Amino acid sequence: MEYVYAALILNEADEELDEDSITAVLESAGVDVEDSRVKALVAALEDVDIEEAIETAAAAPAAGGGGAAAATEEVNEQEEEAAEEEVEEEAETEEDDDDDDDASGEGLGELFG
Repeated sequence: MEYVYAALILNEADEELDEDSITAVLESAGVDVEDSRVKALVAALEDVDIEEAIETAAAAPAAGGGGAAAATEEVNEQEEEAAEEEVEEEAETEEDDDDDDDASGEGLGELFG
């Protein structure tokens, strides 16, 4: 979260969002900086209009009546669906494995008479 805050501080100060600037803000705050996370943040923010994103985020709760809670709930539902699909896929794989075992047993019997 510190990395995002550093980007917000730089944006508010009308400074360029580059690796050196973000690293400098984080180091001045006493954060042990991971270069890979800084690079990922800079790449992720490359085509983002931060002011527009802030306005959209600020407007969402008023317009949606709890936009943050709704978004969190949606993410949770998506995670649950993904977990359910994974369980179903594992069950199908196990069934397929069972079928393969039966078929291969018959196949071997046919090969060796």
